[in-house]
Amino acid sequence: MRIGWPRRVFAQVLLMQLAIATGVTALATGLFLQPLGDQLDDQAMRRALSIAQTTAARPGLGEDLRRTPPSPDGPVQAEAERIRLSTGAEYIVIMDERGVRWSHTSPERIGRHVSTDPSAALAGREVMQIDNGTLGRSARGKVPLRDASGQIVGAVSVGIAYESVRDRLVSAVPGLLAYAGGALAVGALAAYLVSRRLQRRTHDLAFSDISALLAEREAMLHGIREGVVALDARGRVRLVNDEAQRLLGIRPGDTGRPLDDVLGPGRTTDVLAGRVTGQDLLTVSGNRVLVANRMPTDDGGAVATVRDRTELERLGRELDGTRGLIDALRAQDHEHANRMHTLLGLLELGLYEEAVDFVTEVVGVHRATAEQVAERVHDPLLAALLVGKATVAAERGVGLRISEDTLLPDRVVDPRGLVTVLGNLVDNALDAATGTADPQVEVTLRAEGRTAVVRVGDSGPGVPAEQREQIFTEGWSTKKAPSHGQRGIGLALVRRLAERQGGSARVGDGANGGAEFTVVLPEALSEELAAEPAGVPDGAPPGPSVPAETSESR
Repeated sequence: MRIGWPRRVFAQVLLMQLAIATGVTALATGLFLQPLGDQLDDQAMRRALSIAQTTAARPGLGEDLRRTPPSPDGPVQAEAERIRLSTGAEYIVIMDERGVRWSHTSPERIGRHVSTDPSAALAGREVMQIDNGTLGRSARGKVPLRDASGQIVGAVSVGIAYESVRDRLVSAVPGLLAYAGGALAVGALAAYLVSRRLQRRTHDLAFSDISALLAEREAMLHGIREGVVALDARGRVRLVNDEAQRLLGIRPGDTGRPLDDVLGPGRTTDVLAGRVTGQDLLTVSGNRVLVANRMPTDDGGAVATVRDRTELERLGRELDGTRGLIDALRAQDHEHANRMHTLLGLLELGLYEEAVDFVTEVVGVHRATAEQVAERVHDPLLAALLVGKATVAAERGVGLRISEDTLLPDRVVDPRGLVTVLGNLVDNALDAATGTADPQVEVTLRAEGRTAVVRVGDSGPGVPAEQREQIFTEGWSTKKAPSHGQRGIGLALVRRLAERQGGSARVGDGANGGAEFTVVLPEALSEELAAEPAGVPDGAPPGPSVPAETSESR
């Protein structure tokens, strides 16, 4: 079996850690042994110097050196040998001013000149060194020898066998290696435990597998049409894909910042951060309706996904509006059949003048409503919306009235945005007023410079004071959800559109006893009169041709 470099992450990390621990242990041992050897050398030299100083300080040694010749049986040799034996020195050499030995471990060398230069000691200096002599390598100490008057009469040289110093160093190595081996064993155990933890965290994958997974993850995250936002345990943005950047307005440089700082306070932040729990939670970001889901991860963080369902919500609201229009047209068809039967009866009875008056009255009611709206609301989209809503209101038994204060010139910058605001408010008002004793809805559209003010009041039960801010929250509604999706979006969109233009949306008590919604849209009108667009043809059904968005809230 061929032995090669392991593929698993934990095995590679374990081998690298063991190699590092072994190298560090060997390096530390070597770095410790080097100063230990120098320290032992210094101790040996100082010991030799100390013995030499003690020997030179013996009383009468200088006088014995002058009075007696160099001899193996002389007093100088006897004193030197006594001191050598008592101190364990390798040799003690006492010499005169010429460097001639008066004592030596080998008696036959007495009377001969020393093998090393004694000039430094004879000059009055103390010397410590490691040097080679007739007895081999030794740690030496040399001091001058003085007589009773203080004059230098010779020198004392003491040597410590270098083998003993080396033996001390070698004897320290086993103990040092034992400590180093223990440290290495502890390091190996720690490396193994770390590697096992790494094995569990990486699911026993190889580096090539991790690299492939990373490439696949990047391709998947940037290729799917759902926004993905990953958060760490402290609520900071850890990862965001291209779709999430587009839907939420997050920049690539926001990675690492807290989510509250990136998105600011609001329902979207609360949903993604997990402060609002549930499945398929609706939220509004800018002018987009999003569906968010959040899944916690094992490390305390979470991964949140967001889907754009703005078009789906818009289609659903248009479908509701179309269904309402179909119901209204069906009722009108039934009413029209009754009127035709009445007209036919009048003609068969020969009551021609009564037939003319009947037709004039029926046509005049619808025309008066359209003319009243067109006189006060000059924008064709808004006018068509109100005409269509008046028809729907009539079929539901609710009176839709345009207030006397209404006057909106044809200078609307964003008619579709204003249609969204007005359509949601009117639909909410119709729902609230339906079923009351005298159902009424009053609409006011007024221009104040470049600011458009929209007021819609109803005769419904009103909105309690404690719920007047809550009704503008995404996903909050007291109504049953429609077949196409969820409620709680209409009023949130109204406020978001108003705030995006620097305006406001609020609710209070209306004149008819119900609620009155007021939306202020600064800069909603242009300075100069816009070109007159093509009007809505008389008799055209207003509902399908108007992209009105109905409400989902309250």
